[in-house]
Amino acid sequence: MIQTVIKRDGRIVGFNEQKIMAAIRKAMLHTNLGEDEPLVQKITDHISVNGEKQMTVEAIQDAVELELMNSERKDVAQKYIAYRNQRSIARKAKTRDVFLEIINIKNNDVTRENANMNADTPAGMMMKFASETTKPFVDDYLLDEETRDAVVHNYLHVHDKDYYPTKSLTCVQHPLDNILTGGFSAGHGSSRPAKRIETASVLACISMETCQNEMHGGQAIPAFDFYLAPYVRSTFIEEVKKLEEFEGADHSHLYHQELDDYLQKPLDGLQGAAKVLQHAVNKTVARVHQSMEAFIHNMNTIHSRGGNQVVFSSINYGTDTSAEGRCIIREILKSTYQGVGDGETAIFPIQIWKKKRGVNYAKEDRNYDLYELACQVTARRFFPNFLNLDATFNQSEEWKADDPKRYMHEVATMGCRTRVFENRFGMKTSVGRGNLSFSTINIVRIAIECMKVEDKEERIAAFFSKLDYLLDVTARQLNERYNFQKTAFAKQFPLLMRSLWIGAGKLKANDTIETVINQGTLGIGFIGLAECLVALTGKHHGESEEAQELGLKIVAYMRNRVNDFSEQYQHNYSVLATPAEGLSGKFTKVDKKEFGIIPGITDREYYTNSNHVPVYYKCTARHKAEVEAPYHDLTRGGHIFYVEIDGDATYNPKVIMSVVDMMDKYNMGYGSVNHNRNRCMECGYENASVHLDKCPKCGSEHIDRLQRITGYLVGTTDRWNHGKLSELNDRVTHIDGGNQLQLFNEE
Repeated sequence: MIQTVIKRDGRIVGFNEQKIMAAIRKAMLHTNLGEDEPLVQKITDHISVNGEKQMTVEAIQDAVELELMNSERKDVAQKYIAYRNQRSIARKAKTRDVFLEIINIKNNDVTRENANMNADTPAGMMMKFASETTKPFVDDYLLDEETRDAVVHNYLHVHDKDYYPTKSLTCVQHPLDNILTGGFSAGHGSSRPAKRIETASVLACISMETCQNEMHGGQAIPAFDFYLAPYVRSTFIEEVKKLEEFEGADHSHLYHQELDDYLQKPLDGLQGAAKVLQHAVNKTVARVHQSMEAFIHNMNTIHSRGGNQVVFSSINYGTDTSAEGRCIIREILKSTYQGVGDGETAIFPIQIWKKKRGVNYAKEDRNYDLYELACQVTARRFFPNFLNLDATFNQSEEWKADDPKRYMHEVATMGCRTRVFENRFGMKTSVGRGNLSFSTINIVRIAIECMKVEDKEERIAAFFSKLDYLLDVTARQLNERYNFQKTAFAKQFPLLMRSLWIGAGKLKANDTIETVINQGTLGIGFIGLAECLVALTGKHHGESEEAQELGLKIVAYMRNRVNDFSEQYQHNYSVLATPAEGLSGKFTKVDKKEFGIIPGITDREYYTNSNHVPVYYKCTARHKAEVEAPYHDLTRGGHIFYVEIDGDATYNPKVIMSVVDMMDKYNMGYGSVNHNRNRCMECGYENASVHLDKCPKCGSEHIDRLQRITGYLVGTTDRWNHGKLSELNDRVTHIDGGNQLQLFNEE
């Protein structure tokens, strides 16, 4: 006798004979003879009694077909079979439609889900085909019923769901010294240790490109300057040896000559050792510059993941005060300023300046001149972004100014804002660690559902009750994904689990990764705090102190629950200010369809990114900073503060420095600046004109606005999805970039 049924999505439910009877009756109604209730009951009883204890939906339907074919009503059997075929076709129709849109390179939110990926190429198409077929598999077989229900009803988004079955992790901060000094093997062939700057820069590229194929998120180098600095010195020694060979003289006493800096200078008037020294310095700087140029060029042209996507790469630097480290910093900045190709702005790597008092922030600091240069480069090229090591939550008691490996105790971040630092299971560091996976809660939808509660206190209480439930569901889902990820074998990640992930060196090929991955983080994100607050209070946090107070209460509550989950599940849970790209429009589209257009909530094509003040709300940079700053300490899984600048900031680096000052004053962790940058898609010409319709270099009218999408740049807005394009068009400026402003005196 049938007791339970396995549905197509894998769920097991109790058997209901009424569903068999209803299906047979529906088929009978489409015949000339109509219904035959005794036959309906007879077939249903026979199948119910003679069936197995647990059967699949398909097996039950096969039994119904067989019984109908053996009865006198073969006309009903024909209709029943036809109906089953139609249902099967209908279930496949959605996938078919999506595939056709990919094939016909339709510009929609499926093919433009990730602006960093070209879904029009054959490799890009294959990635989208795989993605769109893998996601339903995850829904049906890898998510528990509560999670699946939360996803289906638009409460929760599981990020990188298409990569879920691969057991891959999100991202990692590369301990590049492991690669540079030990070499690596990641399949066929191997790489030898680096001996000179050219090799070191190439290995940095290869490390990120190779690992990108083993992970579903980004790749970062946490201390680019520290890691490459030794190869500046080895290159310098190489140049001295060349002169020794040319002159037939011994200059070995210069190999380790202490240098204050590597600056190119004319040789006029120099004699003897001084001339040899300066000549070697000049040659070294030239080679370092070429290596940095090559590094940037490679990171914008080397494709990964089957050849359809450049590496989502980030580099952190700015705190190495050695002469060699300063040389690396200076030349990467100069190369970035010059641009790539025909002078266009490089999209990758995302460059992140690590700002620290006593190192590079005050005029008397050793690297202050490089900080000034960094601001000049940002004013023209968007990068570097700025990471505030002086923020209270970004500091480590282990950091010592005279420690040659002090970078181990400096927080590093990803351009997508992922931050990993605190660690319950090992050293507090960013190096060799990353995010394992993250999921985002649609707090706007929860708030909309509570709007019908008239009493404000009761409304807010109802919201927190719903939020609490979803936090539980999300934490459990992340734990289940972790338990799935940990069953992977080290050999599935030949570079990551051999040379990069902290503790991976002890793993053998057939060991699971369980013993090391708990060093990573599980992120619980949120989107649309502004719209959530409008639903609950009538105003967002940028326009109301009451709303701001509630906003901080909401995110603080998430932070407290995350701490509880860390104890309960014994993981590094964190709160993430979600970098919403495709999700910014996806949540809104579904909610708008169900709840209609609600002013200030669903009346746009997107929800506001995480805890930001809405992009359309006109306010000063200072006010934006005052509102958003407190959320940085609460969202230690990652966050970003940005300011929109109007006009050409190219020749006004002071305005960039003012934004960094603001980050310092308000204890913000990570920030960036947006400004005008036009790019001719035909020849690559760029300028900062407010309105450019025709390229002055080649005459093309194919002009694109280079813009930051969530924390990284995108070379063309043609790849932006509908929601992000709508947000871009709504953005208002906070600063006039053409004027030098004292930002703290704006109000």
